[in-house]
Amino acid sequence: MRVGIYGRAFDDSFIPNIQVLFNTMKSFGWEVVIYRPFLSYLHPRISMDIDPALFDKYEDVVGQLDVLLSIGGDGTFLETIHIVKDSGIPILGINTGRLGFLASTSRDDIESSLQDINDGKYRLQTRSLLKLVTDDKLFGEGNIALNELTVHKKETSSMITIHTYIGDLYLNSYWADGLIVATPTGSTAYSLSCGGPIIVPGATDFVITPIAPHNLNVRPVVVPDDRTIRLKIEGRGSNFLCSLDSRSVTIDSSIELIVKKAEYQINVIQTEGQNFLNTIRNKMMWGLDRRN
Repeated sequence: MRVGIYGRAFDDSFIPNIQVLFNTMKSFGWEVVIYRPFLSYLHPRISMDIDPALFDKYEDVVGQLDVLLSIGGDGTFLETIHIVKDSGIPILGINTGRLGFLASTSRDDIESSLQDINDGKYRLQTRSLLKLVTDDKLFGEGNIALNELTVHKKETSSMITIHTYIGDLYLNSYWADGLIVATPTGSTAYSLSCGGPIIVPGATDFVITPIAPHNLNVRPVVVPDDRTIRLKIEGRGSNFLCSLDSRSVTIDSSIELIVKKAEYQINVIQTEGQNFLNTIRNKMMWGLDRRN
């Protein structure tokens, strides 16, 4: 098995767990390919009794990997989608951060999760992406997001107005601090913190969630993801912020944002005992009585 490793810097307390990861991969005889900047970070911290190959970009991994391990938090996981793109390479998120809805494998489960992968005891969960279309290609070729597109006010404390259309039909003009268009995966991220619903992965929907709307009767709207969502923004300021996951650019009112479902999906590895409902229940501590 040929396994890719992508990651970010982590707390020193996680070093023994990363050592376990590399020792386990070596015991399985896996061929390891590491993201070049991450290898430079790992070298002085762990003992790596292998000579790994290196990768830098999509062209280096397409057709070359069986699995990609994302080591970090959910932000790190979001970066991996620009490495795998439409290659179909399955991703396992190993959580060195805090909450970890996407990077859901904890430090205590690293060895057992790798064993499940080695034994073929895992399933693939497909996650849909959204695509941003603009005349000037704001984000270049990286115009996709796993979580959400967000528009937000900038350089002013005043609210902005986001004129929103579903296809050619007018939905609403949101007077708010901003607006989120989220995928089912993104429904547990920024959208959730703004009062949006949780949508189970595999649902074929987007959710439109306003950020601090002026009208209190305005609520999130769930839209089938085969529809096109169009956004036009205006406000007292001349510039606004547009974000795809963790990447942001400045735009003005002349730019129309068109949101569609991307043509491909990504594959997320779920090992035995892992599933979305367990993750939600554990991360959000549902059913736990803290009164005593």
